[in-house]
Amino acid sequence: MNLNLSIRSRITLLVAIAFLTSLAIGGYAVFKSNVNANKVQLVTDGVFKSALASADLVSKLRTVQIATMDMVSAPDKQMAEQAKAIIDTQRSEIFGDLAFQEQSATSETQKGLVRQAVESFNNYFDAISQTAQFKLAGDTDTAQALLFASVAQYQREMSSIVDTLRVEKNRSKDEAVQDMNEGMISAVTTISILTVLALAGLSILGWLLYRRVVQPIGRMQSMMTQIAESHDYSQRLPVEADDEIGRSTAAFNTMVNEIDKSSAMLQQKTNDMLALLQNMPQGVLAIEGDGRIHPEYSAYLETILQSGDISGRPFMEVVFSHASLSRDTLSQVEAAVGACLGEDEINFEFNSHLLTSEFEKQMADGSNKILDLNWSPITDAAGNIVRLLLCIRDVTELRKLAAEATAQKRELEMIGEILAVDAGKFHDFVVSTIKLIDEIDVLLHESLAPSQDVLAQLFRNMHTVKGNARTYGLRHLADLAHEAERSYEELRKPHPTLAWDHNALIDELNIVRAGVEHYARINEVSLGRKTGGASEHVGENYLLVDPVRIQEAIHYLERINTSNISELVAATEQVHKVLRLLGTERITQTLGEVFSSLPSLAAELGKVPPIVEIEDNGCFIKAEAGATLKNVCMHLARNAMDHGIESPDERSLAGKPLAGRIALTLEMSNERFIMALADDGRGLALNRIREAAVARGLLKADQPADDEFVAQLIFHSGFSTASKLTDISGRGVGMDAVKSFIERMGGTLAIVFSDAHEGAEFRQFKTVIELPGEYAVQVEGEELERIAFHAGHHEGEAESVPNQSFAPAAVREGAR
Repeated sequence: MNLNLSIRSRITLLVAIAFLTSLAIGGYAVFKSNVNANKVQLVTDGVFKSALASADLVSKLRTVQIATMDMVSAPDKQMAEQAKAIIDTQRSEIFGDLAFQEQSATSETQKGLVRQAVESFNNYFDAISQTAQFKLAGDTDTAQALLFASVAQYQREMSSIVDTLRVEKNRSKDEAVQDMNEGMISAVTTISILTVLALAGLSILGWLLYRRVVQPIGRMQSMMTQIAESHDYSQRLPVEADDEIGRSTAAFNTMVNEIDKSSAMLQQKTNDMLALLQNMPQGVLAIEGDGRIHPEYSAYLETILQSGDISGRPFMEVVFSHASLSRDTLSQVEAAVGACLGEDEINFEFNSHLLTSEFEKQMADGSNKILDLNWSPITDAAGNIVRLLLCIRDVTELRKLAAEATAQKRELEMIGEILAVDAGKFHDFVVSTIKLIDEIDVLLHESLAPSQDVLAQLFRNMHTVKGNARTYGLRHLADLAHEAERSYEELRKPHPTLAWDHNALIDELNIVRAGVEHYARINEVSLGRKTGGASEHVGENYLLVDPVRIQEAIHYLERINTSNISELVAATEQVHKVLRLLGTERITQTLGEVFSSLPSLAAELGKVPPIVEIEDNGCFIKAEAGATLKNVCMHLARNAMDHGIESPDERSLAGKPLAGRIALTLEMSNERFIMALADDGRGLALNRIREAAVARGLLKADQPADDEFVAQLIFHSGFSTASKLTDISGRGVGMDAVKSFIERMGGTLAIVFSDAHEGAEFRQFKTVIELPGEYAVQVEGEELERIAFHAGHHEGEAESVPNQSFAPAAVREGAR
């Protein structure tokens, strides 16, 4: 075999030789089998039958002899004829057998014997025929003479020839059987020899292949294992031949060279990483599968944690001991780490939100540090997490600086918010807010087991604080009030998730109070805007009576004739008209802040600022009603903007002006002050009110109810149709708070439909507020014109809110 052949060629050659050898042996075996089969067929179908047939001739010849003797000795003619018939039948069969013997003769001797037998049988049967003739003719003696003379002679001759033929046939049979046996023995011997030779050849080829393939592969595997176990990549495998194994060995040596280079580079990187871990100002550690810390970690970790006992300890004990985290949070962290280690990387994505990113930790020296955590998975080739890498940063100073920067930013924002509010208004806001907070404080201290009325009052007061803060743009205070409001809102629910915690609610209220005091301190200390509030600005903002008229009234009284009743009555009425206006203000002054906030609310809602129309009919508001009406109208105006007036696209599709309209009407009737507010929006959503009422159990699904009854449902505590609560129209405070404010003043609040579309999905309406007449003053005729004249000359003093704050607005004073 050519030793330079490739392994593939060697194996192919071995297979080809094995195939050809098997083919040759099989072909020879098939050939010899066919030859021997032919010989067997020849013996069985020819020689054996011929030998047997020769034996039959003897038997049939005896049958003829017996029949001949029976015929000659037959007592009557009939029996002689029967014997004659037997002889004739045997004659036909004998000559047939002789024809077969001649056909199956295997030698000239056999053919000559067959011809002699045919000739002798002819003579024999001729002699029998003559004897039969005499017998049938009745000449028995002659027949017997012929029988013993010629027939007996031919019979002896026939017997001799048949015996000789039978012997010759048996000898031919024995020779054929011997030849067949010799052929079979020869075939078996030849096939055995060929098989042995083939096995020997294949064994030699297999040994050569073992020597050239298996042994080199075994040596290569042994050396590879040795290199892998010893990590000695300086060893190289010898290349023994230029075949597949040799080329594989060369490729392995090349791979070992690359591994050697990579190991050197890896060692260098490892050294670099160790140097980095020793010098980087950050804590880095790896969490093993059992939750313990890997021995390799950054040196700075000991500085951060103020401990040198880190390696091999449970990470929860080292990192999270004395942490400002709840037991539940710590359990979540430990469970999340356990759920990630040893699992697919996707588990880290599912559980990473449970891994704390920052917490405060009390250190061994008693100080507190804020630690920032960054978690990363370390995976194997199959994508399973084998470790978790945890980077820890001490961000205490960073968070302190950030807090200072945030405080400074908030301080500047608060200063900007305060400067945007008139000093007097700001002082009044602080005073009214502190009053509301004091009311809440009293309720909290007096209520150990809160009732729904107490909770509703708490919620309303805090919602008013939040709403007023938003009106004045005091965003930070509004946020603080919003958080407290959420607690009261939750406690009002049928099944609150928040338990009544008296101390916690007091603390929460104190946070709001501190926020108000902070604003006040900035206003007075930082900005130096010390003020006594509205009382110091009566002549500037709230006094609607011109000082000249007061002086005129005084002089009028001085000149009056006290004895003249008519003059006295006239003077009294005149002074009363002057004095009753003291402490009153126009509705534009009372609600100026409310309407001035509408453009910003419209911007938040993506709507066009509305046009406000006021029909005051000469009505002036008493100062004691101003705060309540401002709070009430704030809620109503916000509801109108949020729920009533549609978006610009909806109004455009409905053919309405893009800017909505809010109409406010004031009048005095039967010593009652009536104020009505309406808008040109979509109207009251009666269907949604029904659905919300059914959901709250205020109305049965199949209960008949007219529109007026449904409309009154909105006055239930906490009732709202909003799909989500907003800071604009309230968190369910709605009309129950508005109604509460009005009823506390002895008034009423009602929804009055302004259309006739009974049963419609939306209906136009107006909110009608009715208060005792003592809260307002109506001025008519000449007196109203005089007030308007003086207001025109002292607009800066008479109007506390510039008209442009809610312009364009049509303000019409006097009767309609």
